[in-house]
Amino acid sequence: MTLPASNDPILLAFSGGLDTSFLVPWLSATYGRPVITVTVDTGGIDAEAAKVLAERSRALGAKEHVQIDARKAYFDQVIKFLIMGNVKRGHMYPLCVGAERVMQAQTIAEHARKIGTKVVAHGCTAAGNDQVRFEVALRTLAPELTILAPVRDQAFKRPEQLKYLEERNLPIPPYGAAYSVNRGLWGVTIGGKETLTSHDSIPEDAWVLSKTAFTDPQPPESHTIGFEQGIPVSLDGTRLDPVTLIERLEAIGAKFGIGRGIHLGDTIIGTKGRVAFEAPAAEVLINAHRELEKLVMTGRQQRIKDMLSSVYGDLVHEGQHLDPVCRDIEALFVASQARVTGEVKVLYRPGNAFIEGVTSPYSLMAASKGVYGEAAGEWTAADALGFSKMVGLPGMFWARAGKN
Repeated sequence: MTLPASNDPILLAFSGGLDTSFLVPWLSATYGRPVITVTVDTGGIDAEAAKVLAERSRALGAKEHVQIDARKAYFDQVIKFLIMGNVKRGHMYPLCVGAERVMQAQTIAEHARKIGTKVVAHGCTAAGNDQVRFEVALRTLAPELTILAPVRDQAFKRPEQLKYLEERNLPIPPYGAAYSVNRGLWGVTIGGKETLTSHDSIPEDAWVLSKTAFTDPQPPESHTIGFEQGIPVSLDGTRLDPVTLIERLEAIGAKFGIGRGIHLGDTIIGTKGRVAFEAPAAEVLINAHRELEKLVMTGRQQRIKDMLSSVYGDLVHEGQHLDPVCRDIEALFVASQARVTGEVKVLYRPGNAFIEGVTSPYSLMAASKGVYGEAAGEWTAADALGFSKMVGLPGMFWARAGKN
């Protein structure tokens, strides 16, 4: 793509991985413009990691590096609804990283306007989902921006990018060309040669959070998570803001290897894709929240919400989080959580987080005088007999009709 002559900077969405590291010098050399790198912190970046990113950006030749903390906004606008909806794609993958792309695009668009530039760039490939997520969001929020995607449009391969950096003695990310690692508040995704097919797992040393979970197994631990209206608010009786609570649950779950998986599913562009993930906090919070819902919500509430949860997960996965229908679904989620308040006890063991029990002041189990399998409550034995007969009528009629 040709840009008009200008000294306005190119704003690059910067993760510090191979693709975006390569783009810092390449964009500067190709377009003759300064490059400003922007890292939108949607989780997983501690002080040391932030320092490394800033140093790498400068060493690669960026004019400036900016890090923007968007963790709270990410929870408020996305994650809390993924919890309320118990959202897992393909019944296993909790949308670890893809869900944050709209938030990152939104933050980058805001910063572009703040500094007065009209050009932004990202390092997504032609074969992945993130190109769609970024560009749908950017075009929705800031249609005036020019979007550069050289890794996709020039079809750069990872070995080529690695060679480009090596020839110029520029810093190379720790995973080099072997693995693509993305980390956020809701988990980590890992892509490598093993995920290009459906045959094998990634090697043990490629996992990011849980490398020693099974080689150095930890003794069991019990923890209690508190929820108020569907939002996690406490851990072991200590009240925490949601971001801190998620970060602590990740640290606990990681050492047990909780939330590991390899998701095989449908990509936005229509192919099948596979990615390894580690999501200790998401795995525990979604499972704990679901069990609490079972205690306080009616079966019909749960079934209707489950139907919309699947749709909502698809929309978020596809980068359509800004579509107004998502606000409609979120409104139902919020309404459904009015009584989802209580505590969930979780027992951590290597490879497993076992839900030991749930309590709530709105327990439908406690509201009944009956005891399942033991004693009738608000009904008599005669009521139960009549009910059983009535429930059996459709089957009886079907069988009778088949004899004609």
